[in-house]
Amino acid sequence: MKAFVVEKYGKDGLRAAEVPEPVVGDHDVLVRVSATSINPLDKMVRDGEFKQLLKYRKPFVLGHDVAGVVKRVGSAVRGFQVGDEVYARPRDLRIGGFAEFIAIDQRDVAPKPASLTLHEAAAVPLVALAAWQILVDRAAVKPGQKVLVHAGAGGLGSTVIQLAKHLGATVATTTNTATVDLVRSLGADVVLDYTQEDFSTRLSDYDLVLDSLSGDNLKKSLTVLKPGGLAIGVAGPPDAGFAKQLGAPSVLGVAMNALSRTIRKQAKALGVRYEFFFMRADGSQLRELAALYDSGALRPVIDRTFPFERTLEAMAFVEQGRTKAGKVVVSMSHEPDGGTSAITRDL
Repeated sequence: MKAFVVEKYGKDGLRAAEVPEPVVGDHDVLVRVSATSINPLDKMVRDGEFKQLLKYRKPFVLGHDVAGVVKRVGSAVRGFQVGDEVYARPRDLRIGGFAEFIAIDQRDVAPKPASLTLHEAAAVPLVALAAWQILVDRAAVKPGQKVLVHAGAGGLGSTVIQLAKHLGATVATTTNTATVDLVRSLGADVVLDYTQEDFSTRLSDYDLVLDSLSGDNLKKSLTVLKPGGLAIGVAGPPDAGFAKQLGAPSVLGVAMNALSRTIRKQAKALGVRYEFFFMRADGSQLRELAALYDSGALRPVIDRTFPFERTLEAMAFVEQGRTKAGKVVVSMSHEPDGGTSAITRDL
């Protein structure tokens, strides 16, 4: 089958290749991929940023999002059958969405939202799971709380805005001039154009900040939190909880804590907290999220679509910061099936 594999770590390490179709285990679902999407995590894994924690055996197929049709099920699979339309974020060490077929553990798979096409559903799994795990599992956001989402027009930010509003929070976001109207349409109550103003001079007493930029932006984010508030970073620095989540040796946890010591110390001095976040695969949560997409509480935001053979170009498009809003989708079809439930532009 055709696939895009990481042959070596680094910017030039991803290439097109012919690889064997995946072996289907007893608990696996074999999916013919209809579409996938590009995530910052794809670049990070390709570049080997987590190679001490995620020990992939090269060459391996890249790609963390999948939407497609079930073609075969393992002998122990229950709840899925050939022909089902599904979506998934395959678990770490079993990724592989940049391919014609992928075998996925049934626990990571869910029926796609009925209201979304396969093309739209491909933009959803990773960012939707991350939003749910941040807002519900980690922060336990409640009605009336205040949430600041940086980069609100991005794939993750646009999803977090919508889910936080659904949970009853007051949502502020940072974005650029071109996407102010978009983030307002997604439900943001307070919109700050970062090209015009500094969010840290306007906001205060927030319960949660989601930071995807790190550095000075993260440091300033600590100052807008209320006492006991939480800043969650998805771009780092990592902490010991990250190493523990991936089952790494304790010595790596110590190293992770060292990387985040400065920001955690700054947070403690302000009476707030900092935690690193790395999402996990979870098919049961995708089922819950599908209901939210079908109810209209959530909708995907899609910037552009590339055909499968231009996957490398799609990766470069995202890396170069050319995405204006939402996700970049890669479709196996030359005529993507974009629909009315998503904000989308096809290339």
